[in-house]
Amino acid sequence: QVQLVESGGGLVQAGGSLRLSCAASGSIESINTMGWYRQAPGKQRELVALITSGGNTNYKDSLKGRFTVSRDGAKKTVWLQMNSLRPEDTAVYLCYLRRNVLGIEYWGQGTQVTVSS
Repeated sequence: QVQLVESGGGLVQAGGSLRLSCAASGSIESINTMGWYRQAPGKQRELVALITSGGNTNYKDSLKGRFTVSRDGAKKTVWLQMNSLRPEDTAVYLCYLRRNVLGIEYWGQGTQVTVSS
């Protein structure tokens, strides 16, 4: 059973920073993609950032430069560094894992990020 557990969300003032963490457990191949999506109330879930096991990244264009995704060498933890936060960044941020060999996706429960003006 693959599980993803996020942490690091909270309330922050506009212009501040947060770092989210996601730890994966279970049987996971080394070839995979991990990252973050977010969903605000009444909005569709949208890509924030992804990172492959090879270190290639993919960001939502409007977030590139403010947000940075990274992962550890063991390939089981992914972080999202969020800088210069804006109220429109307020959302539930969900960890994402794709086991590329099998084409199976997993989602964490999400962590709330609230940015005050």
